[in-house]
Amino acid sequence: MAEAISIYAESIVPAMQYQPGFEGANLMINEDTDTAVSTTYWETKTAMLASEASGYLQGRLAQIGELLTAPPANSHYEVAVKVSV
Repeated sequence: MAEAISIYAESIVPAMQYQPGFEGANLMINEDTDTAVSTTYWETKTAMLASEASGYLQGRLAQIGELLTAPPANSHYEVAVKVSV
């Protein structure tokens, strides 16, 4: 898990930061089940879809492909409530 976290922080996030409309990301892990969930935030749905179409993420995911036990699942959601402290 530590290697995947490192790749996410040092390679995937910096690549996302160059994508137009990128607003942020989180990586949440569960060490008991050896699973992780990444959430990303985009200015608009159009920006999110354009980033997916660019192919940048597929190239970055290839870096951690051998660490994954299943292919990543991709779903789209709209933020309904956002709380910042």
